[in-house]
Amino acid sequence: MNLWVGAIALGLAFGAMALGVYITFRVLTFPDLTVDGSFPLGAAVAAILIVRGWEPWLTLPVAVAAGAAAGAVTAFLNSRFGINGLLAGILVSLGLWTVNLRVMEDRSNVPLLAVDTILTPLRPLVAEPNVRAVVLFGALLLGLALALNWLLHTDLGLALRATGDTERMVRAQGIDADRMRLLGLALANGITALSGAFVAQYQAFADVGMGLGMIVAGLASVIIGETLIRPRGVLMAIVAVILGSVAYRLVIATALYIGLGPTDMRLVTSVIVIVALSAPRLRGALGVRGLAMGTARA
Repeated sequence: MNLWVGAIALGLAFGAMALGVYITFRVLTFPDLTVDGSFPLGAAVAAILIVRGWEPWLTLPVAVAAGAAAGAVTAFLNSRFGINGLLAGILVSLGLWTVNLRVMEDRSNVPLLAVDTILTPLRPLVAEPNVRAVVLFGALLLGLALALNWLLHTDLGLALRATGDTERMVRAQGIDADRMRLLGLALANGITALSGAFVAQYQAFADVGMGLGMIVAGLASVIIGETLIRPRGVLMAIVAVILGSVAYRLVIATALYIGLGPTDMRLVTSVIVIVALSAPRLRGALGVRGLAMGTARA
């Protein structure tokens, strides 16, 4: 039972990262790979500040600011220097590897075992660590989801969504599409860095390699959520992404439970994404087949 509760807690902690991927890939339709660098950046910033004696909650906005700066650099490279968006994200993510090492004072790992985290104040109220994490991260994600839903329905949010849908029309309306993209990428990577700070404090360590494959995990969460719920509207899409993140972690936990090793998780992730992407077509094919069989019987 503790395995599944831990998977839910981890899914909620990674849920913010999935929301960041949703903003770039679904709202902005921008193939941003900065996530692989901004996620461990948030973890590194939060961990090193906590070790230096900062209040754990105060490290979260600093982590968000660091991630937002990384996303802004990607947008700047794309808009001002004409570098392909995919390549710009790769370059920034590559550079962030060194930045993250410098943030962690040239250490590849920063442990948080003997310090307080944002989960510590709940210890007297909830004894089980994983349940404690589910309660806290669930509440934080609820607030984040409501705030993001509100933002995407404001004039700024509508401009962001329009930039992803039809950039030419946005420019014709006098809106600076490059600025919208910069704001969107900064927002997405700020939220991603926040997720990194969550995960670091939940797992009690920050590691320079913890961002490896984050973009795939984020896309898997988005695709799984959209496959399960078929969202209509922004709020349902946000809820679907969070549930997709939890579902993805539950599948990973199930794979570990049945005996697969950690080295098999990349293959498991690939299979999950393939199944999620193929689900609409398979569902349609099965529906057509069922209709044909019913007609034949009639």
